[in-house]
Amino acid sequence: MPTIAFANPKGGAGKTTAALLLASELASRGANVAIIDADPERWISQWGALEGKPASIQIISDVTEDTIVDQIDEVSRNSQFVVVDLEGTASLMVANAIGMADLVVIPTQGSAMDAKGGAKTIRLIRNQERMARRKIAHSVLLTRTSAAVTSRSLRNVQDQLAQGGVDVFRTSIVERAAFRDIFDFGGTLATLDPKIVSNLNKAQQNAREFAGETLVKLKQAVQAEVA
Repeated sequence: MPTIAFANPKGGAGKTTAALLLASELASRGANVAIIDADPERWISQWGALEGKPASIQIISDVTEDTIVDQIDEVSRNSQFVVVDLEGTASLMVANAIGMADLVVIPTQGSAMDAKGGAKTIRLIRNQERMARRKIAHSVLLTRTSAAVTSRSLRNVQDQLAQGGVDVFRTSIVERAAFRDIFDFGGTLATLDPKIVSNLNKAQQNAREFAGETLVKLKQAVQAEVA
């Protein structure tokens, strides 16, 4: 089944938030999802220990660079989707996971440092493509954007990506309190209380649009590989 890896060697780029939003949204649509938590901070594993984790989400946290390929291969046999939250370094583990991925999502904030991290990830993808002798679909996901204002640094990053011919999600992950609250209180966006979480409906819509676009990109990747 499809494997979606979230990678950027720049820490704090929004990998974990985006990975959990995707997994939760896929689960809400009835999918059986495995999350491989390869981030040393284990934020998703900590989230899973709180109340409210959907039964259709399985979390695997005992991961090393020596085992990650086997673990992705194993869980993909029993899960409709495999989501891999990778560590914020350009390590052998990251390279191995990218080599197994059907789609690599590169979360990137609107800053030069994040953009450099994204470029490093793309170079790593290119190397894995040559080794595997296949194309690995990948796309930059802009994260923690403002719903009201596009900053000058974000416009600069967008211009650089466009000039480099890099595929970018049309949907960005907007900075929302709800995305932080699920890590603090557990559960998913669907279980948060709209009376105490601001703009919850907009956060839910953002997650739906992101998941929908991810599914489209996966379908396109499969079609391109068959062709």
